[in-house]
Amino acid sequence: MDTEALRSFVRAAELGRFQLVAAESGVTQQAVSKRIAALERELAVRLFSRTARGVELTLDGQAFLPHARSLVAGVERAIAAVRPGSRALRIDVLGRRSAQAVVLHDYWRSHPGTDLDVVTLRVDDPRVAVAAVASGEVDASFRTVPDPAAMPPDVRMIHAFDSPLELLVGPRHPLASARELTPPHLRKHRIWVPGIAPMSEWAEFYDQLATDFDLRIDAAGPHFGDEVLLDTLAASADVATLVGARDRYIWPAHYDLRRIPVANPTLAYPLSLILPRTNPHPGLRGIISHLDNLPKLPEPVWRPSW
Repeated sequence: MDTEALRSFVRAAELGRFQLVAAESGVTQQAVSKRIAALERELAVRLFSRTARGVELTLDGQAFLPHARSLVAGVERAIAAVRPGSRALRIDVLGRRSAQAVVLHDYWRSHPGTDLDVVTLRVDDPRVAVAAVASGEVDASFRTVPDPAAMPPDVRMIHAFDSPLELLVGPRHPLASARELTPPHLRKHRIWVPGIAPMSEWAEFYDQLATDFDLRIDAAGPHFGDEVLLDTLAASADVATLVGARDRYIWPAHYDLRRIPVANPTLAYPLSLILPRTNPHPGLRGIISHLDNLPKLPEPVWRPSW
């Protein structure tokens, strides 16, 4: 069914004259008449009766009008859903409590009119997120492809911000009383990061981190969620983990977990933003400007080679 004919029918029913519909649509009155006639042939009914003042709906036209309005509204909603300037900005983050989500929330609080849709693709391979950006499933993704040569030509990756790491330990851990640590302090301690997925960017990150500082990164066991990880830390005297300074973790007060900054050098997880190379969503301009204005980490800083 011709959507332009449906629009012309709805407006003719509202305005009562084909001439007014034609002027509003920027077409001739004859074009409007042809659209309506084609619609009447398709439906095998008369929708309008002609009068000296214009047109009036027939009984069939009155019955058809609410359905036609619904169809036109549905088409307009469908068009708006894929038009970057008129739909929510869809951005993929690693998790709702991740540093990326926290930064986006800070941006939204300072720009409350922003129509923002924060999603989690729940994929480990960043190339899958790249494909989602390329296909338009999301407008951008906070992921990093460690090998830029693997990026397809229609998307690009920009540096978003650096997330400094902190050591998270329970109250009985040997490092629990420290106010600040250096990477050599972490040697020989078990740093448990369960569920490091092969092909993920964080697998590459922790490989380089362990190699450069001779750290004991333990990825044993599946990741049963943050709650299990926090339970284990609270009860253990020898297990620690690394978390981003902006990452949100919530635990019962009696766990008495401690977040201890690591400095000299600061261990930085560099977060990137993947977006289309051409015609990105207009809302990304404000996000990128916000990222550019985030405070920089004090030197010295360690980052992976990418």
